[in-house]
Amino acid sequence: MPTDAHHPKDRTTMSTTAPSPAAAKTNTSFGVGAAALIGSALEWYDFYLYGTAAALVFNKIIFVNTDATIATLAAFATFALGYIIRPLGGLIFGRMGDVLGRKRVLIITLLVMGGATILMGLLPTYAQVGAWAPILLILLRLVQGIGAGAEFGGAAIFAVENAKPRRRGLHGAWPSAGVYLGLLLASAVFSIVTTLPEDQFLAWGWRIPFLSSIVVIVVALVIRLRLNETPVFVELQKAEGAGAGAGAGVGAGAGSASKASPIREVFAHEKRGMLVLVLAQTPQNVVSSINLAFITAFIVGNLHLANSVGPLATTVGTAITMLVLPLFGLLSDRIGRRLVIIAGMVFSALFAFPYFWLIEGGRAPLPITMAIILSLGIGIGAMFGPQAAYFAELFTGGARFTGLAFARELAGALTAGTTPLVAVALVAAAGGATWLVSLYIVLACIIGIVAVMLGGETRGRRLGALTVPELKASTGSFAD
Repeated sequence: MPTDAHHPKDRTTMSTTAPSPAAAKTNTSFGVGAAALIGSALEWYDFYLYGTAAALVFNKIIFVNTDATIATLAAFATFALGYIIRPLGGLIFGRMGDVLGRKRVLIITLLVMGGATILMGLLPTYAQVGAWAPILLILLRLVQGIGAGAEFGGAAIFAVENAKPRRRGLHGAWPSAGVYLGLLLASAVFSIVTTLPEDQFLAWGWRIPFLSSIVVIVVALVIRLRLNETPVFVELQKAEGAGAGAGAGVGAGAGSASKASPIREVFAHEKRGMLVLVLAQTPQNVVSSINLAFITAFIVGNLHLANSVGPLATTVGTAITMLVLPLFGLLSDRIGRRLVIIAGMVFSALFAFPYFWLIEGGRAPLPITMAIILSLGIGIGAMFGPQAAYFAELFTGGARFTGLAFARELAGALTAGTTPLVAVALVAAAGGATWLVSLYIVLACIIGIVAVMLGGETRGRRLGALTVPELKASTGSFAD
């Protein structure tokens, strides 16, 4: 492997390929953290709004049907649609992120995703425009999904590539915390509007959370425009330029990640990393979707409790989870990613049955809230806190954005978006009981545990590695 591919010294070549001086400046930890936190917050504010609206609103004013179960299934089908389209967004924007840079893509996805959400808040109802209402909602959901397809992946990479090697777990937890900040904001706003009389809530109250996302968009845009490109991407540009200028470089057969074709390279040489990611993501997707989408509909439709119970319980659970995520990320910096993530999966499997016992047995806000706090705060906290660092360390520098964004969103399409539908169907198949849903959670956790065990430890890998062998060999080196 040519040394100059990693440490270019040809000043002539570097002068024509290196980024601008502004791009070479170091970002502050606060600025990077804020950019990752706010962007992820917007993504999941938008997506959780849709999940809650699917359970409480769209099944009544957009997908109109005399059978409440069919209407709810139709609403959740569009919820799943947003996930199904996200892998396409991961490929499109992931490639752009590997070729053009992390920062540019983070700005584009912010505008695409946020714009679709604002337009959802202006959507006419079925009573006003008939079949055009669900058609328009589906189109907006597709646009939202494409934009969101690279948001978390981009924010995670941006945070991790700006972090010191021994603090990647901690700093990579900021986009994860942003997810729960977005969920917290969305559930808090929905908790307020669901206290309105039902006719006012269905007429105009539900639109307020969607239209309010413009505030988050503006704040996130201002923060991201002030940041520079990541140091890892800058060095990758220099290395690629030096290799091209010298006629050097590593052949595709060795597993290089070419900026010209990151999609081809990641599918040719980094399939194992993508497979580990997809399977490791599965239990988190299932447990999250049960808590953040399905359970609200179950509480209202099966337990016949007030509309506000689910959002209020989720608000408390997400607030606590947001606080513990950085702690689990920091723990992974100390003892390794694999041990922390597997611990979260084991807990989630063991808690799958007690979770529903608390909710169904208590049928009251306190036990429901406790169940959600434990499931999210411990199970999701341990799985999700180290995730940005773990997933980023699975891929080489030149194909990281493409591989991470596509594989993560593929996992979402397969499990996160479909879980509410599967859970509704399993409850119906069990005659209203939840034991099949609990078994579904246990199975997802087993799949995740096996994947992480086989995937190996990634802590301390060199993020600038250009080939898979080099990446794996750098495990534990803690090199920039």
